[in-house]
Amino acid sequence: MDLAGKKVVVTGGAGFLGRSVLAELQRRGAAEIVVPRRREYDLVHEEAAIRLYRDHDPDVVLHLAAEVGGIGANMENPGRYFFANMAMAINLIEQARIQASNGRPFKFLQVGTICAYPKFTPVPFKEEELWNGYPEETNAPYGIAKKAAMVMLDGYHRQYGLASAYVLPVNLYGPFDNFDPRTSHVIPALIRKCVSAKEAGVDHIECWGTGSASREFLYVDDCAKGIVRAAEVLDEPAPVNLGTCMEITIRDLVELIARLSGFDGEIRWDATKPDGQPRRCLDTTTAEARLDWRAEVGFEDGLRRTIDWFIENRREIEAAEDDSAA
Repeated sequence: MDLAGKKVVVTGGAGFLGRSVLAELQRRGAAEIVVPRRREYDLVHEEAAIRLYRDHDPDVVLHLAAEVGGIGANMENPGRYFFANMAMAINLIEQARIQASNGRPFKFLQVGTICAYPKFTPVPFKEEELWNGYPEETNAPYGIAKKAAMVMLDGYHRQYGLASAYVLPVNLYGPFDNFDPRTSHVIPALIRKCVSAKEAGVDHIECWGTGSASREFLYVDDCAKGIVRAAEVLDEPAPVNLGTCMEITIRDLVELIARLSGFDGEIRWDATKPDGQPRRCLDTTTAEARLDWRAEVGFEDGLRRTIDWFIENRREIEAAEDDSAA
């Protein structure tokens, strides 16, 4: 599908990843981009999904919206994360089936999650390993809800011919990320911790776990390009990994962020807290073959951009957090 001239709905379009996806869609010449806000369309409710399609009559839906957080937030909200993510997918995909039944070309893309992979998936993760075990326990409800959406899309493709795509991005980072310490993922949380400690003259920081777990990270703009490309060229919801195939331990990550942030104090590890999934690193050969896509931004370069952005915007970030807590 050529996206030039198309009307595209992007759920989650006002969020971290959504910003980059909107910019990429504009570069591809989308005629109109609709970003539904939760106050108007709370998509966990069927009625809101019906209104969204009725009000905007899209050619393409990119479903980025999710209720998600780091390890702590996943442990506190397993039921909510399963329900909200499952309900949004069910409502949006069912209305996509109805939308596609009018005979006009239509495409639905679902953004999945690396949390859907089994806890002990062989590294690098290959798409065919998705069903070979249970996900890591702390984020399993979220991961399974996202994986169930892929099953729904597969069923709808086989029964109704719904054209769709399903991508699995690895952990994202970059400017405009969520730096709230209550809900942020590992990179923004560590950046904030190191920058704050340096500015306050603190002699140490504390980090969860042992530091032995490994992760892979993808710069947000690279991910956006992969998502839009998948919407253009894929018609079946076979999973496609989006990543860099570069693995780093959390211990090495903390040391790298501390160095780039200018924090030279002690790093203390709290082994009573969970590490999460032991290892994460994706095989990206499918994306290269099917999408002609690969990550472009180097990890250290991407981290520098993210740290610089946070430092430049820290006061506004903290002010917004104070307003939301009031």
